[in-house]
Amino acid sequence: MSYQRHLKKDKGLATLVKGEAYTLHKRKNTAVRLMASIVSQQLSTKVAAIIFKRFLDIYKGKEPSMQAVIDTPFDTLRGIGLSNSKVNYVQNVAQFFISQKITDKQLYTMEPEAVIELLTQIKGVGRWTVEMLLMFSLGHEDVFAVDDLGIQQAMIRLYKIKYTSKKELQTKMLKRSLSWAPYRTYACLHLWNWKDTEAV
Repeated sequence: MSYQRHLKKDKGLATLVKGEAYTLHKRKNTAVRLMASIVSQQLSTKVAAIIFKRFLDIYKGKEPSMQAVIDTPFDTLRGIGLSNSKVNYVQNVAQFFISQKITDKQLYTMEPEAVIELLTQIKGVGRWTVEMLLMFSLGHEDVFAVDDLGIQQAMIRLYKIKYTSKKELQTKMLKRSLSWAPYRTYACLHLWNWKDTEAV
């Protein structure tokens, strides 16, 4: 796959990308994907999956329309284990997608920075959350999650990065990542995988 050939030019990544190639997919119902990201914030993957299943169970196991989410009583959403702020954020997403008439098709065609600018207007949605959406739901190949703790830990270890501040670390990470373009999403996927399976 072409992205592997490109990323192997980086000595650090060369050993990481030898294995199986990743494939990115576009997924439907971007708004619900965004809600799932909000649900999972500060939770383990396992707990997040349980709460998101409870969320879908409210709507008989199906992904809800935005109007259905807005019409769901606050206490019903609180009852599945969401904090007050997360209930507000989930309903903020629904209201924003309705008021702005946002569609999956529209988001698929937009540049990553434009999607980030649009969706971070929603209270409760930060840059990192939209970056995950760009990678895992919109299928963008060139997204670099510089704020992601896992990516930071992997790069510090892999490249033996020395830094005295968060800003210096991120500057060095961004500089290193420039040569990975236009395949930075794949680099992130391999870094996460390496951190979780190899780097102990």
